[in-house]
Amino acid sequence: MGEKHGATFAFPSYSYQFSYPDKFEADFVDELPEGSSQFDILCSHMRLNMEELKKVMPPNTIYITILRDPVQTFESVFSYYTFSIPAFSLAKKAAETMENRSALSVFLGTPESFWDPKSPENGLGRNPMSFDFGLDLQHGNMAWSANLTALVETFHLIMIGEHFDESLVLLRALLKLELEELAYVHFNTRSAHSITSLDETTKARIRTWNDLEMELYDFSLKLFQKKVEEYGAERLNRDVDLLRASSSRIRQKCVAGKNVSPEELEESVRPWQPDSATILGYSVQGNLTKEEQGFCMRLVLPELQYHAHLYFKQYGRAMRPVPTE
Repeated sequence: MGEKHGATFAFPSYSYQFSYPDKFEADFVDELPEGSSQFDILCSHMRLNMEELKKVMPPNTIYITILRDPVQTFESVFSYYTFSIPAFSLAKKAAETMENRSALSVFLGTPESFWDPKSPENGLGRNPMSFDFGLDLQHGNMAWSANLTALVETFHLIMIGEHFDESLVLLRALLKLELEELAYVHFNTRSAHSITSLDETTKARIRTWNDLEMELYDFSLKLFQKKVEEYGAERLNRDVDLLRASSSRIRQKCVAGKNVSPEELEESVRPWQPDSATILGYSVQGNLTKEEQGFCMRLVLPELQYHAHLYFKQYGRAMRPVPTE
C-alpha cells in the first residue's frame, strides 16, 4: 500500500531493525528524504517505546499490531532463535546429552536454570510478545495491568493471528483498502522437521512460563472480539468470504510453487534462513505481463528483500550495515 501511494517510510538508520533489542528511540530513524514533509509509514522491527514513536510519526497516525497464540509463538521463537538466545542454547546443549528429549522440553522442564533475566540477549526467552511491546516484565509489578491497558488502548487495531482474515477485514475498513491490497501468502513457514510437536503437558508449561503473555493475549483478544461485534458478525463473515475468494484468485495467478525449499529459490525470493530452522518460500508463475510480474513479485517478496527495495527506492542508496565497535 505504501509503495503504491508513494508513502514516505521511516526506516532504521542501519540495517533492518531499530537497534533491536534496545527500546525504540526517535534517533534510531534515518533522515527524512528530500521532498518529504513527514513520515507516513513505520513498519520495521522494533522494541516498542510509544512515547519515542510519537516523536517520529504525525499526530493522525493509525497504530496497528498483531498478536498470536502465546503457545505457538513460543514454540516458533524457540525454533528460530535456538542458537542466538543464550537460555535456549544452553537447553539445546543439555538436550544433546539426553535421549528422546527435545531442546524445548528440556528448557521447559526447568526454565529458570537456563534463563538469566539480566541478560539482554534473553529478552525473547520469556513473554516474547510482551518484551517486544516494551512492557515492564518484572513479575509481581503492580503497574503491569495498568501499563498493559494504557498501551493496548493506544492501538487502533490489534490483529489476531488465529483470526487473520477477520483481522484483515477490520484493517481494510480502518485504512480504506482495496480487496487486492489484502491478498497474502504465508511467510516464514518452517519445514516439518523444524517444528516441534506439542503435547498438552508442554503447552501447559509454555503457558505457565509465559504467564504475562497470556494476560496480554487474552486482554487483546477480548478487545478484538468487541471490534468484531461492532462491525457485525454477519457482515464480517460475508466480507471474509469475499477476501478469501479474491486472495485465492490472486494466489492462483501469481504463485507457481508454495513451500519451496530455499535451495530451489532464486536469491531475490529466498527467505532469510536462521541456523536452527529451514524457512520455505514461493516461486512466481511465468507468462505474466510486466505489470502482473511486478505485482506478483511483491506478493511473494520476503521481508528483508522488500525492505531493501523500498529503502533504495526512497534514498537512492543501499542500506547501511550496523557499525562494528
